[in-house]
Amino acid sequence: MPDSASSSRPNIILINCDDLGYGDLGCYGSSLNRTPALDRMAAEGMRFTDFYMASPVCSPSRAAMLTGSYPNRVSMDLFDGLPVLFPGSAAGLHPDEQTFARLLKEQGYHTALVGKWHVGDQQEFLPCNHGFDQYFGIPYSNDMGRQPGEGRRNFARELEATLHTDYQNDPDTPETWNYPPLPLLRDNEVHQQQPDQAALTERYVDECVQFIRKHKEEPFLLYFAQMYVHLPIYTPNSFLKASQNGRYGAAVEHIDWTVSVLMDEIKRQGLDENTLIIFTSDNGSRAQGEGGSNAPLRGAKGSCWEGGQRVPMIARWPGTIPAGTENQSVHSAMDFLPSFCELAGQPLPADRVIDGQSLLPAWQESAEEERPFFYIHCGAFHGVRVGSWKLHVARGNHRNYHEVLELYHLEEDLGERHNLAEQEPERVQALQALIDEARQELGDRQKGLEGSGRRPQGSHQPNLPLTQFDPDHPYFQSEYDLADAG
Repeated sequence: MPDSASSSRPNIILINCDDLGYGDLGCYGSSLNRTPALDRMAAEGMRFTDFYMASPVCSPSRAAMLTGSYPNRVSMDLFDGLPVLFPGSAAGLHPDEQTFARLLKEQGYHTALVGKWHVGDQQEFLPCNHGFDQYFGIPYSNDMGRQPGEGRRNFARELEATLHTDYQNDPDTPETWNYPPLPLLRDNEVHQQQPDQAALTERYVDECVQFIRKHKEEPFLLYFAQMYVHLPIYTPNSFLKASQNGRYGAAVEHIDWTVSVLMDEIKRQGLDENTLIIFTSDNGSRAQGEGGSNAPLRGAKGSCWEGGQRVPMIARWPGTIPAGTENQSVHSAMDFLPSFCELAGQPLPADRVIDGQSLLPAWQESAEEERPFFYIHCGAFHGVRVGSWKLHVARGNHRNYHEVLELYHLEEDLGERHNLAEQEPERVQALQALIDEARQELGDRQKGLEGSGRRPQGSHQPNLPLTQFDPDHPYFQSEYDLADAG
């Protein structure tokens, strides 16, 4: 990266979607969803083919992205036996953790988060206590508000059947499965309850635009965490009418519109050549039968097949990142923190391990050191990838956890269909040794190992939800009409 570019401390816009699949964009092969802005962004920047989130579910993946550390290193891999955080949980990202926002703030960056947080909803865990100067958004998933009871009961069955854990004792009672009203926060305060989700994305975009205009003369970090395409999907009617792929396609095309607005604003403000824009997703698409696509990968959100964790990633920075390029090396969202720090001239924390590595050599297309390994983890160790080889050592989670031994060569078998473990015993043994070493450092609940390198999870007592239902309150919708959840 040129010294002049680094010394100018570029603006950074990170756009992170929710449950968007590897095959959902035109530039990643979709023929259903029209994404001209994102296709143009890829043509003007760099498209990554082997980019991973550190978990196939949202709370762990977001914690890892924010801290540059594996979710189990920061003890954000399980939450009272659950795979993600739910409203009113006592758990959250520990206040002592260093997020990329906190580190860039030390270098004079103005920092904002617009959208979904989902690493803790107790006051000490909220974004403005983790380095963001301002926040506007919902603190967890958009299905964690008041919905029809059937949606909650269906989600209870899914948790039991696919994530193999209990969440409530009485999933047949609709009241048991209705969360408190969905809160929309302004900084640390509840700004609105049960907001109109079909209008929320446009409100988010306006918030982003106003932030850019206010801080155009100073370096800024804008983290835009999209609501889409997590269920339930509400979109403006204009997008729904134009969609070739139902609500899901409407949401993807609405995402694309948001990207076009931000790129246009950056150009209008004369910031194009000093702004790095990154686009990605927190994990794979939930289920390909519902409109989403992880093609050509196997698996979906919640699984440790490639479709659960390999996601789109596009980086655009005119004049610095070569246009129309593709990177096929293994990279991860944990790499954002060291990359942002290097661009801002901020030293990495010396008192803790950071698992990410800088993306600057990749963006320069210079010789880069290949990532030696990438651990596959979801509540427990599931495997490791080294080069084109991926070893699975476990499947499932919690109650149906069982060990497996499956080896795949991803360059020749992207769909993970041909197990080569018996043909490659020495390679299997070497990869197993890597996992055994990592278990000692990062722990493995299924093996009863605490891990010497784990940092503590945050915990706050008494833990209370941010809202309580009031039958006399004039909500936009006291209960959302879509029962979709997950």
